[in-house]
Amino acid sequence: MAFTFICRTEAMSEGGMGLFQAGKKSVLLVWPAGGDLKAYRGRCPHADMPLTDATFNGKTVTCPHHQWGFDCASGKCVTHAVRNALHPYPLRIEGEEIQVDLGPARTRASA
Repeated sequence: MAFTFICRTEAMSEGGMGLFQAGKKSVLLVWPAGGDLKAYRGRCPHADMPLTDATFNGKTVTCPHHQWGFDCASGKCVTHAVRNALHPYPLRIEGEEIQVDLGPARTRASA
C-alpha cells in the first residue's frame, strides 16, 4: 500500500467532514459522532459529481446535486434502494498526519 498525506489531524474533528485534494483525486474525510474517521472518494457514485458542497449531519453525507444520502460509517446509500456506495479508501494516522491509500497510480497509455 502506498499512503498519501491528505491533511494534518488538526484539520478534522469528531462530527466533521472535509474534502481534500491529493494530486488529481479528491478525498472526502468524515468523522461520525462516536465513530471512526473514514476516507472516501470525493465524488458521488450516483452521477460522478463532486461532493464539494455536500452536507454532513454527523451520520449521513448528502450529495448536493440530487440529494442522495450515504451512511458515513459504511458508505452505503440510505436514501434510495440501490447498490451505489461511496468508494472507501484505506486510512491511517501517522503522528500528526492523516494518510490515505488512493490505490495504484495510473500510467499514461503509450501512443
